[in-house]
Amino acid sequence: MRQILQSLATGQTELVTVPCPSVGPGQVLIQSRVSLVSAGTERMLVEFGKANLLEKVRKQPDKVRQVLDKIKTDGLLPTVAAVRSKLDQPIPLGYCNAGIVLEVGEGVDEFRCGDRVASNGPHAEVVCVPKHLCAKIPDEVSDDVAAFTVLGSIGLQGVRLAQPTLGEAFVVSGLGLIGLVTVQLLKAHGCRVLGLDFSPARLALAEQMGAETFNLGCGDPTAVAMKFSRGRGVDGVLITAATDSDEPVHQAAQICRRRGRIVLVGVVGLKLSRADFYEKELSFQVSCSYGPGRYDNDYEQHGLDYPIGFVRWTEQRNFEAMLDMMAGRQIDLSPLISHRYAIDKAVDAYELISGKQPSLGVLLEYPREAEQEPASLRNQTVRRHNTALPRTSTTPRVAIIGAGNYASQVLIPAFKKCGAHLACVASRNGLTAAYAARKFGFDDATSDLESVFSDPNIDAIVVATRHDSHASLACQALDAGKHLFVEKPLAINPAGLAQVLTAYDRVTHEHSGPTPILTVGFNRRFAPQIQRMKSLLNELAEPKSIIMTVNAGAIPPNHWVHDPQAGGGRVIGEGCHFIDLIRYLCGSPIVSVQATMLGRESAVAIRDDKMTITLSFADGSFGTVHYLANGHRSISKERLEVFCAGRVIQLDNFRRMSTVGWKSFRRMNLWQQDKGHVAEVRTFLEAITTGGPSPIPIDELAEVTWASFDAVQSAETGEVIRSSASLMPATMNSDKRISRTASSNSSETK
Repeated sequence: MRQILQSLATGQTELVTVPCPSVGPGQVLIQSRVSLVSAGTERMLVEFGKANLLEKVRKQPDKVRQVLDKIKTDGLLPTVAAVRSKLDQPIPLGYCNAGIVLEVGEGVDEFRCGDRVASNGPHAEVVCVPKHLCAKIPDEVSDDVAAFTVLGSIGLQGVRLAQPTLGEAFVVSGLGLIGLVTVQLLKAHGCRVLGLDFSPARLALAEQMGAETFNLGCGDPTAVAMKFSRGRGVDGVLITAATDSDEPVHQAAQICRRRGRIVLVGVVGLKLSRADFYEKELSFQVSCSYGPGRYDNDYEQHGLDYPIGFVRWTEQRNFEAMLDMMAGRQIDLSPLISHRYAIDKAVDAYELISGKQPSLGVLLEYPREAEQEPASLRNQTVRRHNTALPRTSTTPRVAIIGAGNYASQVLIPAFKKCGAHLACVASRNGLTAAYAARKFGFDDATSDLESVFSDPNIDAIVVATRHDSHASLACQALDAGKHLFVEKPLAINPAGLAQVLTAYDRVTHEHSGPTPILTVGFNRRFAPQIQRMKSLLNELAEPKSIIMTVNAGAIPPNHWVHDPQAGGGRVIGEGCHFIDLIRYLCGSPIVSVQATMLGRESAVAIRDDKMTITLSFADGSFGTVHYLANGHRSISKERLEVFCAGRVIQLDNFRRMSTVGWKSFRRMNLWQQDKGHVAEVRTFLEAITTGGPSPIPIDELAEVTWASFDAVQSAETGEVIRSSASLMPATMNSDKRISRTASSNSSETK
């Protein structure tokens, strides 16, 4: 299928061929008929992309500070590479779509195949959106008008926040698409409306919709607004303009009556004057997009609706209200359509909105399979991109599932550098897979994960998806007889780990060919400084004391990593790295785990991102992981110290290592960080090629994963957990593993 993408690095807008997205739970797959170009938002993105680096820096000072902090801790070259990689990723344009439902995911009962729906899907021939970001289109509403639903809901949410009443006088400042929709919504509420803008054409449209108008090019609107409000000042102002100037807010304050309401719907300068607001006791509020539910993952991604008795107007209900007003002809949006382009001429549409030629509502039209049943239409449209090349060498052919930031910035470059044959990259939305395929030279990009497992030409599968899918995808890969590299964690709960180990046992005993290699992305044990540290410690027979301090950095509380069902939490999702590193350096099984959570009884401990974990080992060693998200980003993220036999090793952020007590070795410093990603991948590929052992023994993978579960349990209960993970070798009977899992689940329930 075709989709419109825009480069943040160059500003280039492209129409590219990408795999169709595949529908997931709680999602709706839609074939687009019409989509609306949001001239304001999308023009800003295009202009930002076309800006030079200095202009980008000026527009995002917060990002600059993050970059400077990263340079301090990670070095210049890794930081430059990360920034370039981020800018190089294309973004999908568009959020106003009307089309027909092709397929619904598990848990979607509101929609059926063949329904016409409006959604916030991007400009693409097929889009996949969560069910709460869709609404059925009434028969009386055309596709063209329905494409304005989402954009109109932005104006509607601003109107709801302003709380207009019958007969009030309102000003709409900025008569672009949202402004003109807002004019009609206020008129539908029985309000008198004064529209402000610089464009005579837009002012004329507002007059056709029943508003009085004033051209801002003629001067200060205060006198006109006072006359419009019979000398009292207007009851409220909705600012729908897009400008860097602070003037719209100042003007709004000047023309409001005492205790008037100002709602910002657009994007303007916000250097507010206290005097403007103080004397009149004005209220000022910023409206958030389409309404309640926006940016709430539980609502948008997980499908948890707000009770209507408490939240009457959610995003989806605002969509429905807009469509109802269109159907009842309370608002007429057809006059806002200024241009139409077929999807294959989409780039011309963006040249239009970026140029000087006047435009307003620009529609993109998609090919229609007329007079066909929904099932046959879906079969024609939802096709997978397949350009796989024939096998040409004995180099392991690798498929990578998941093409997010980490995969694109770290894993895929590592496999490419190590000479792997990049056979296929897969992602459910298709877009990230297409980007990775083009950038790194994969033979194939797909959104059909099942085809990856069934492809006999693929030797190894790399799982780099969201944490909650690791265990199930690992089982599928093992059952398919593929070598497997799973980015940490291997699983996020005991049940998932038991399933993986059971699948590994099954394939070990039943697979006719060589036993598939299973490894996890515990890359730090492969770092060159860690390898040197390990060789130094092997000279000593005494127990070791190891302290790992991790300045993890805060992640927003609504991020999926914190969700126990999606990410498993930060200790299971990332802290396992450091448990594995200490396990590797000690070279002895973990026998107990004790953890303490910062302020366990207070609100500070909502998430497991401020925790100290103490590991005891069979040889008498102990290790401590201080995993802390309440530090400052300018400080090194990782610091490791080892005390043993009167000697000390210190490693700072995988760049500077020094020792005390070794006469033959004092320091090992690197120009840039090397956390072992390339060495780990090289070891994995060599094991496949030579039939050698797994890079990390399977019992250690299980042991470390169990220890991360035990750490969370200990932090929550305050108990020391006697670890039995080390008693779970790969050859253990599956029934015993499941018994152990059931026991752990039972204790967690308690």
